[in-house]
Formats: sequence, C-alpha cells, structure tokens
Amino acid sequence: QVQLVESGGGSVQAGGSLRLSCAASGSTFRRYGMGWFRQAPGKEREFVTAISWSGETTYDADSVKGRFSITRDNAKNTVHLQMNSLKPEDTAVYYCAAGWVVAGTGEYDYDYWGPGTQVTVSS
Repeated sequence: QVQLVESGGGSVQAGGSLRLSCAASGSTFRRYGMGWFRQAPGKEREFVTAISWSGETTYDADSVKGRFSITRDNAKNTVHLQMNSLKPEDTAVYYCAAGWVVAGTGEYDYDYWGPGTQVTVSS
C-alpha cells in the first residue's frame, strides 16, 4: 500500500511557475506508475500527466504539453510536477496518484490518491 501527500500548491500570477511535489510512503513506490490529475470547481477531475515506474515513459494531456513536466526520484520516493507558463484555466486542486500502470491516463488506472493541493492562477 502507498500513501501520498502533495505539496507546493499556492497562488501565482498568469505566466508564472510552480513546482508540485508528491511524497510517497512505502518501499514499493518504485514499482508504481504515477500520475497527476486536477479538478477545477464545478468540473470533473481530469488527467494532467503521468510517468512510468522507471521514469522512461511520460505522457501529457494536450492542454499542458510544452508547459508542464513530470519527473520522479525513486530514491526519495517523490514525484514532481513542474508547471510553467501557468494560465488561469490551470486553477484547480491537483492530485497525485499511484497505480500498476506504465503511464495511465484514466482515473481507473490508479489505486492510491493523495488529498490534493490547491493551485490558483490569477490573470
């Protein structure tokens, strides 16, 4: 079992950057594919980006390609989401998730979820 906790959220102006982190407990972290999802007010949760257990495979949603990047450090049981050129439409609660997938894009691919961290981008 894996427990996940996100950090690094906050408020930023459009065009700015934030780096989210997801700390995982458990010795099996390196076996899991990891993903980031987000949920804006009044909207369904949506896929943002994912990374395979080895870090060799990543997959980004079209809405964040070229702006966001996901990395992981298996030695430190952490996953990071670097967010650049932020837009007001990126405002959401961001969740990290772990699952037995390579780089899944669906919520059903993931078994473990963090509580989320708020990101607010002002224009």
